Amino acid sequence: MTTLIIGNSRTWEMVGDLAALTSDQLRGGGCAAQRMLWFARDGDVLVLPFAPPADYLSYVTHLTGTRASSLTTVIPPPGSLGSDILTPDRLTDPHFLDNLRGVLGSRPPTRIFAVYKDLSITGLARTLGAEAALPGYPFSAQAGDALVNSKAGFRALAAGAGVPTAPGTVVARPEQALEAIADLFDQGHSAIVKMEFNGGGLGNEVLSRTDGVVPTGAPRTVVLPDRPALQSYVQRRWEWLTAGHAHRLVVERFFPRSTTIYAEFIVTDEAAQLIGVGDLLMQPTAIGGVLPAQTIDAETRAELLDGARRLVESLRVLGYRGVVCADAIATVDKQVLFTEINCRLTGSTHLHLALYGRVVDPGYREKRIFLERFGWAVPSFTAAVERLGTAGLAYDPTSRTGVVITSNDVDADGTVACCAIADEPQAAEELHRRRGELFVDQSA
Repeated sequence: MTTLIIGNSRTWEMVGDLAALTSDQLRGGGCAAQRMLWFARDGDVLVLPFAPPADYLSYVTHLTGTRASSLTTVIPPPGSLGSDILTPDRLTDPHFLDNLRGVLGSRPPTRIFAVYKDLSITGLARTLGAEAALPGYPFSAQAGDALVNSKAGFRALAAGAGVPTAPGTVVARPEQALEAIADLFDQGHSAIVKMEFNGGGLGNEVLSRTDGVVPTGAPRTVVLPDRPALQSYVQRRWEWLTAGHAHRLVVERFFPRSTTIYAEFIVTDEAAQLIGVGDLLMQPTAIGGVLPAQTIDAETRAELLDGARRLVESLRVLGYRGVVCADAIATVDKQVLFTEINCRLTGSTHLHLALYGRVVDPGYREKRIFLERFGWAVPSFTAAVERLGTAGLAYDPTSRTGVVITSNDVDADGTVACCAIADEPQAAEELHRRRGELFVDQSA
């Protein structure tokens, strides 16, 4: 029973134009791929862009109870963008395929578990004679995952399922964008424009006629006081917004001071299983998350789940299989409006399936708050682990509380991500406060 785990954490259909990513962003994608270690079990085979750091491998497998020595990692030769992420050319390299076949031997994997199932992943499954091991292979092999990860496609799917979204439209030409944005401005609203393919809010911009609109879910607000300014913006930014005219653009009404919530599922042939409802922390783009959601009441949660289940059932009927995260905003007047779906592993899937599903046992996890924050600057991963332990903040399997380092981005930007596990929100915040003081005595 071998699972082939593939860390293709950045693809063109996840984050847009890969060639436009900086070297630090590419390296960050490779560091994110190492989170696939959280899903590994004894005897599994991992395909990663580069070898996992030994200290991170040991740390994760100790918490999950996996024998590190039983895991096999296969690293493809560098590709068109180097060795930081798994580009399609790396996954089709003949030497890599020979090595992978040698590792698997005469037995194809019983399951293939990838971050995102694009055509390079379905092609790999076909090459290995393991189509049946990849959930939803027939759909994914026809580029179906691109269809359901499109923010433009999402609006059509949501409309067909009767799921509420922010007022807006999908445009394909600059003049259409101009009129859609101007229409929202004329109604007294700000707008948010979204690249068809991107993640974490990084492909979005908030547009406003006036100053003072704080962006949420986008890196910045652009002030466009009149129609000439709007025309100039569309002309200047059209190529970026459409990834060089390759994609469409979503234009929606922007709702200030809204909170971002989500419901995540696993879709199988038979049904969709809910694995988590949480808050996404925005400042102004994603900086972490909370499981279970703390910002919404029971009525709002019910509305979220009602819409999310309708979306997920539509995806199941289409033929998609795997993880689905339905994102929404809860507005200040208590509307629940869906904003996108992510049909891939998300930045929270490891919380649901590994920390919530394996590290914290079933008898306690319903009584725990999981609060993850990105961006803790540390001298090294090992130093962070040691300092947490010395301070008495490290996760304690007896009390089922403490801080877990979930992602190791030290090689990219000098930071790690941490999840505080506690019995109440205030206690989780206090763990993060104390954790944040551990390296104030030295530069990171």
